[in-house]
Amino acid sequence: MKTIGLLGGMSWQSTSQYYQLLNQEVAARLGGLHSAAIVMVSVDFAPIEKLMRAGDWPACSELLVAAATRLAEAGADLLLLCTNTMHKLAPEIEAAVDIPFLHIADATGEKITAAGMQRVGLLGTRFTMEEDFYRERLGQRFGLSVTIPDKAERQLVDRVIFAELCRGEVSTASRIEYLRIIAALADQGAEAVIAGCTEITMLVSPEESPLPLFDTTRLHAERAVDFALAPEI
Repeated sequence: MKTIGLLGGMSWQSTSQYYQLLNQEVAARLGGLHSAAIVMVSVDFAPIEKLMRAGDWPACSELLVAAATRLAEAGADLLLLCTNTMHKLAPEIEAAVDIPFLHIADATGEKITAAGMQRVGLLGTRFTMEEDFYRERLGQRFGLSVTIPDKAERQLVDRVIFAELCRGEVSTASRIEYLRIIAALADQGAEAVIAGCTEITMLVSPEESPLPLFDTTRLHAERAVDFALAPEI
């Protein structure tokens, strides 16, 4: 079994889900007392969030590259960045280490295309929804057409992520708003919705969603287990 490297803490709420999902998936596949081989570096999110808001992405990159290097030095055989938004810096992180980097958008795009869908809605932080790094990868690599909420709805989605979910707070009122926004994406022609922030399924489950919901956290974890358990060639 290969060792999975987790670069987490953004936020720790979803990183804890990664740890649980990885171990559950390995146990389900191998049985008995098996669990995942994991090393983790978990960063302090508060200073990183301030840098994000200030638009200082080079400083964010410096911090995450240093953390990724520590993971590789600790013996990780592959790298998972446990956040959607910080995949904006995936090229810099990938270039800094000699181990495979499993991109969260690729794990998600593969499942969406396998399901035969082409038009998807995207929820996440405003960075993930509004900037090109995520939507363009889904379009260029998987031919997906990505729809995002309108400006006021994007602001609401972003606020709930940072002010509530990243702090472990789950609000019924916010759940109702998210479900309304997903329904509006369906009205715009979306066939499914991507939970493009690793905390979103704390608030909205696939069973509650008006559209098929692709849980990026779970899909990323499952793809990592595929890699970790693949036989050596």
